[in-house]
Amino acid sequence: MGRKKAGNNRPPQQMSTRERLQYKVKQKGKKRDESKYTVEQLLEKAGECADSCNVELAAMFCQRALEMEPDHLQGLDMAGSLQAELGNVDKAQRISSRAVELSPDEGHAKYMYLGQLSTGADAVGFFSKGVEIMARTLQAQPAQAAVRDVSAAYCSIAEIYLTDLCMEEGSSERCKQTLGQALEADSSNPEALQLMASYLFSTEQPQEGKVYLLQSLSAWLPSRQQGQEAENRTEAPDDATEMLAQLPPYESRISTAKLLSEVEEYELASDVLEGLLEEDDEVVQVWYLLGWVSYLQAKCAPPDEAAGQQDSARTCLHKAKKVATHTPWTPRLE
Repeated sequence: MGRKKAGNNRPPQQMSTRERLQYKVKQKGKKRDESKYTVEQLLEKAGECADSCNVELAAMFCQRALEMEPDHLQGLDMAGSLQAELGNVDKAQRISSRAVELSPDEGHAKYMYLGQLSTGADAVGFFSKGVEIMARTLQAQPAQAAVRDVSAAYCSIAEIYLTDLCMEEGSSERCKQTLGQALEADSSNPEALQLMASYLFSTEQPQEGKVYLLQSLSAWLPSRQQGQEAENRTEAPDDATEMLAQLPPYESRISTAKLLSEVEEYELASDVLEGLLEEDDEVVQVWYLLGWVSYLQAKCAPPDEAAGQQDSARTCLHKAKKVATHTPWTPRLE
């Protein structure tokens, strides 16, 4: 039996002249491949892929960058966000926690990701630290985008007091205080206005809540309608994208529709729900709510209009049932 050649497994000093030459060529090839892209170029590629909704490929570019430089802060921030979007919660938490270890007092993004991936008091702690860093940055470099980010972070904290920590002593007062801070940071933030409305409804102050709810709606509903019109005009796609990007999160607008139905603003509730269906018509909850609103409209409509509303309600509820058979409802996460 012939002996297996071991040229490639031997150290270079034990190779023949020809084997050493082959070895050098191979090593040079490896170095060329490794240095083909810098860390910054790989992260730029990751950003491009993320912008085009190719999250998996973006995560691969990010992973390659971190293999070259494991403690690259921008890479860790981006990787944490991408892994969270892919649903890899444990991995996202590990990556963002590493970024916190390396730079605890700079960069708010990692704290925002950790807040979104956590619950209760832990989430409040992460969001609060993120707000602290953002506020400090805002003092040094004022920018409207940062103002909205600060307000949104306060909204995230307030939501936790409204949900996870609602049974804790003093949670109602802390929720109201946090919402006040959100509106102080950005008084026109529709998400903050709507959350204040939700808080007031939950504390049995419906009239005050309705005022904030309608203020929230006026801050974004016209933009949604204008954006939809611009989207239908092929000559202005960028205008449409910019307008629609200003909308509150999808799940937040579902809450808006619920609150509008509670205060019997059925037409506005229908407008909101129909806009949501234009974005995604496979959400069970939206079809169900639109059916429910149509049913409520039928109850208070004159006889000649009630039949049409009842038909609309049946159509929407049947559609909700049909969608539910292949897409069971789960809360949409933004």
